[in-house]
Amino acid sequence: MMEQTGAFDPVPKEEILRRIDELKRRMTEGQIDFAVIFQNVDRFYFTGTMQKGMVVIPLNGEPIVFVEKDIERAGEECPLATTPIKSDKEIKDILEEKGVLQGVAGFEFDVLPVSLFERLRKVTGVHRYADASACIKEVRAVKSAFELDQMRKSADILGLVFEKARQIMREGAREIDIDAELTAEGRKLGHQGFLRMRGLNQEMMTITVTSGLTAAMICCADVPIGGAGVTPALPQGSSLKRIGKDVPVLIDYGGGYNGYITDETRAFVTGKLDDVFRKPYEAAREIIADMLNHAKAGMDCTELFVRSHRIAKSAGLEDNFMGYGKGKVAFIGHGLGLEINELPVITGKHHRVLKEGMVFAFEPKFILPGLGAIGMEIDVMVTTSGVERLTSDPIDLIYF
Repeated sequence: MMEQTGAFDPVPKEEILRRIDELKRRMTEGQIDFAVIFQNVDRFYFTGTMQKGMVVIPLNGEPIVFVEKDIERAGEECPLATTPIKSDKEIKDILEEKGVLQGVAGFEFDVLPVSLFERLRKVTGVHRYADASACIKEVRAVKSAFELDQMRKSADILGLVFEKARQIMREGAREIDIDAELTAEGRKLGHQGFLRMRGLNQEMMTITVTSGLTAAMICCADVPIGGAGVTPALPQGSSLKRIGKDVPVLIDYGGGYNGYITDETRAFVTGKLDDVFRKPYEAAREIIADMLNHAKAGMDCTELFVRSHRIAKSAGLEDNFMGYGKGKVAFIGHGLGLEINELPVITGKHHRVLKEGMVFAFEPKFILPGLGAIGMEIDVMVTTSGVERLTSDPIDLIYF
């Protein structure tokens, strides 16, 4: 039935079991005896379903997939055995019966509210606990062949949306008009409709269209270019501003297929590119080319940031690189997967070795206060010999 309702590639059982085995290996290193997983995306990753409930993964024993709602749908989506419950109050008795409640429990402390943690601690009968979030994020950082296939399908949607953008971009249109047309195009192609971002108060638009001044506005989100939005209640994204001549228009779009997210940016201009944007545009192109030539498995992520920063500095654009003033962000790249802010994060301080199977977005952008912004963003997966783009369309400035 699920196959008939849309874009749905069930997660194979062997894939789920591989993920669980890798988590158990990391739990052993972290001295965690059983993991209590509640967050939606983590539960989906380890079970293939996001139906209401939670999953407990003992270090020694089979995972227990508790489902409160809907057990029938969960059974279709999840290749593991599921345990129906009417409420979370039944969980403790089941865990005691299975002999799970011994030792240290691992919780997702990076996303779990204190009030919910206290409830889960009571309903599970846990007395000793630790943070399992690092273990979970490390497992998710390296993508399998199945996941890479999902990400390629997500990238296919992204590429087709940018192709549509070439056809509909027009002077005088409002940012939100272009946003609406491209959002609709993505949905017609099977886009899931959401971009998920890990952490409290972390929200991200599927698409942001900015032009001139709106691209240079400082945003509450931890992004170099967030846009103005249409209300202080959601102060990011496309605005009601109309697109003018000779000023760059940036479209930052996130593909989404079967949970997996891709994230790229293209620059457009009608008329000619103002000279003030030409130098930063060329610097962004150089940074992208340098990354594609040098990034590879075994490299420390900080090296990519340092190389990029060096190019920006040599162009005299250090102050405008990845933001301006208080709007600067500390990263130039971020991991992708089921969430838009996975590992690795590419900064000048976070040492992490690139591994085969990691996927990250790389986004050199330059912000000129009061004028606008220019730059681009591509997604790559790490291979043994270097990196490979997920999309194949050109990243050149697009004139319309």
